[in-house]
Amino acid sequence: MLEELTIKNYALIESVSISFEGGFNVLTGETGAGKSIIVGALSFLLGAKSDVDVIRTGCDEAGVQAVVSVNGSHTEALEWLKVRDIEIEDGQIIIRRTIKTSGRGSIFIQSIPVTRSDLQEFMSMLFDLHGQHSHETLMRKETHRKYLDKFTGLEEEALAFNRIFLELSEKRKILEASVNSERDRDTRLEILSYAVEEIDKAGVKSGESRELEVEAQRLGDFEKLASQVNNAAQALFEGDSSVLSLARKARTSMENAVSIDASLSSLFSRMEDMYYEAEDISEEFRSYRDGLRYDPERLEEVEERLALLFRLKKKYSGSTSGDAEEAVLAYRARAEAEMETLRGAEENREKLKSEIAVLEKDLVSRALSLSSKRQEGSRRLSTGITGILRYLGMPDAQFSASVLQKGKQETEVQGSCGGGLKTGNFVCGPWGADDIEFLISANLGEPMKELARIASGGELSRVMLAIKTVLCGTDAAGRDASAETLVFDEIDTGIGGEVALSVGEYLYRIGQVKQIFCVTHLASIAVRADNHFKVAKYSEGERTMTSVSNLGKNERRQEIARMLSGDAGSAALAHAGELLAKYGRS
Repeated sequence: MLEELTIKNYALIESVSISFEGGFNVLTGETGAGKSIIVGALSFLLGAKSDVDVIRTGCDEAGVQAVVSVNGSHTEALEWLKVRDIEIEDGQIIIRRTIKTSGRGSIFIQSIPVTRSDLQEFMSMLFDLHGQHSHETLMRKETHRKYLDKFTGLEEEALAFNRIFLELSEKRKILEASVNSERDRDTRLEILSYAVEEIDKAGVKSGESRELEVEAQRLGDFEKLASQVNNAAQALFEGDSSVLSLARKARTSMENAVSIDASLSSLFSRMEDMYYEAEDISEEFRSYRDGLRYDPERLEEVEERLALLFRLKKKYSGSTSGDAEEAVLAYRARAEAEMETLRGAEENREKLKSEIAVLEKDLVSRALSLSSKRQEGSRRLSTGITGILRYLGMPDAQFSASVLQKGKQETEVQGSCGGGLKTGNFVCGPWGADDIEFLISANLGEPMKELARIASGGELSRVMLAIKTVLCGTDAAGRDASAETLVFDEIDTGIGGEVALSVGEYLYRIGQVKQIFCVTHLASIAVRADNHFKVAKYSEGERTMTSVSNLGKNERRQEIARMLSGDAGSAALAHAGELLAKYGRS
């Protein structure tokens, strides 16, 4: 659960610190007040890509920090932290991310630096953000398989299938190469040999980029480091008022005092220990300071090395993430294995055919198992989402997670990881033998249509809300299978009236088992909230600022009135009071 969010120098926000509680939280305010800035800052903390444009004008750095509670129900997150030796303190962790005008940034979980991909992986276990553009992602057919597998608990099984698929695809590619002409084999060997030689010459090591990035940051901040070291040296051993000088004087005086009063011996002994410790620290620190040198050549070497690794990772792994060295080394291993196979093509061909036959049999078996489980999961997912849609004012809606076997007419693309592999009349893609697509009939008598063909924005918003909550483990009855925090940015698009009341009540219900954040323009949704925050924009001097406040009872009534009519007149206030009395929680 998100307990506290601190934002500094981010867009229009100079400094905001917000404390949150569980349940249903809403953020409201005038259009342009900065509600989406709050969501953007949270998205930044969840690992989204960002650039220097988010830094407040005139500032050198923007930063977002959160205090998040992690309890025993977050088993996956706890295991993730344990593997990385990150300790939880009092059931809480602190996540901090910054970005500077230079484009460099830093990310910490507790005091441990992590990469952006690490941050994304970890925060996705605790948060689910449904932004203004999430509709686009959920409407793409290729994401539907991921959602169904997540709901059905098939993610690991699908990943295992994908590994077999890739292995079979690679072996078919090798077999095809082995039956080509000698000239084609020679060309392939030359390409593979060059790749192995290039990777070996570069001396790629696993995790190297991460280490070099840390070193580059230290070298780049040398001036600040040197300044702090000099300050510490002055306080430690330089001058009459330094720690060492004062310890030496105290030791001499106490030694004289002991000659008069022996009861001070134990204190003098401790004083001597402290003095010698200060002397040792001073010597070591003096040596460190004297050896501290700005090394622009080393910085240049590090940056050139990072650039080389970036090129290799992009060339041989298709990725530029910090851990992609593993993929480069894996490519090298595969290339070397393929070279060995090509050099002994005749001897290995029969063995390769036998291995392919075994893999094909395994692939078909796994595909059938996945299909069966997906069919069962699709029925439960369809029923769950249909039930929520009926609760949200679509009583005749029917939702279906369609699972169909890939057609025999599909073009066979042997050896292509992005295409299909054909075994007899059985066609498999990288993730199984199924074509999975979400379909919906919004009204009675209408045929099932692709999600992308829904015309009404209001229907689309409710479908997205239903899908998100079912996938995160909460249904209309409030049953919960996880403890994530859900963030909805403007889920109220295209709805109003009784539908808005239903959406508000539904968000409140799932807020009983999850922490919900919702940006809304509708008073009928806002009145359902457990906690109401107002985002406001104001001017101070010649600068525009954004503030966030937790509304009390009277303030909340005024804000609901503004949302109803644009002002806080007596009629609007009376209506707001009626809504809060009927639907409000505070």
